Amino acid sequence: MQSWDDLRTFLLIARHRTLSAAARAGGVHQPTMGRRLAALEARAGSQLLQKTPHGYTLTAAGEAILGNAERIEAEVLAIERQVSGRDVRLEGLVRVTAVASIATRILAPALAPLRLRHPGITIELLAENRNLSLSRREADVAVRMARLTQQDLVVRRIGTVAHGMYASAAYLDRRGPPDFAAGGEGHELILTQEEPQDLPEMAWLLGCLPRAIPVLRSNSRSVQLAAAAAGIGIACLPRYLADAEGLRRLSPPTAAPARELWLAVHSDIRHMPRIRAVTEALAAGVAARSALLAPPGN
Repeated sequence: MQSWDDLRTFLLIARHRTLSAAARAGGVHQPTMGRRLAALEARAGSQLLQKTPHGYTLTAAGEAILGNAERIEAEVLAIERQVSGRDVRLEGLVRVTAVASIATRILAPALAPLRLRHPGITIELLAENRNLSLSRREADVAVRMARLTQQDLVVRRIGTVAHGMYASAAYLDRRGPPDFAAGGEGHELILTQEEPQDLPEMAWLLGCLPRAIPVLRSNSRSVQLAAAAAGIGIACLPRYLADAEGLRRLSPPTAAPARELWLAVHSDIRHMPRIRAVTEALAAGVAARSALLAPPGN
């Protein structure tokens, strides 16, 4: 490998397994990523990645250099953060990552005042459930509903997200309200794809209705909301999404657990003026919407 571009191409494809996903992560077109891979292996004189029906996998040669490549990447990114951390301009690109529903309903409106105050700052708002790495500069700022624990990050709580149990009027007319004492027998659930123990609100929903049957799973809160509105089943949803959608909020014997909303930035760039401007705008926007995120009452 003769350059950082070679190394980055190798690592992106090894991590994302397909040229299309690696190209998106690298900010290039898929044909460009394919040409880079072909040129890389030609220069290396060895096949590092093998295409399979399930995506690219490392060859023995690729496995042998992976650890070294990741250590070089860490050093290069540390240098980039140190240099960019001294950038004092209130202009330039800032990448913010958050789950889609938070990005759409909360963060996008929160960024409007920032645009008026600092028109030189461009925001790239990455709405996806995958945890993009701040250390690898996949994003500059992360807003998550679980505290990030990496030692090189500066993390602070910026809000609370309340949840509730919801169903449509049509579903309740058809099925009747759930009997919580009977464990919700005869009812149907809309769940996430994640394991319930990883999401307190999902564990709570299943604990309230242990005899109900899961009938739909999705990694999208918007899909879960639409499914509940269509009468498919009962869902546990953030109140900032569901309260305005005409769904009926049920009254289980225990309240749904609230989730904390966390903002994280890498310690090397936290003092950059444009990073600080964006993080303060996000925190202020979330605070201004606290009654939407966690409405008073159970």
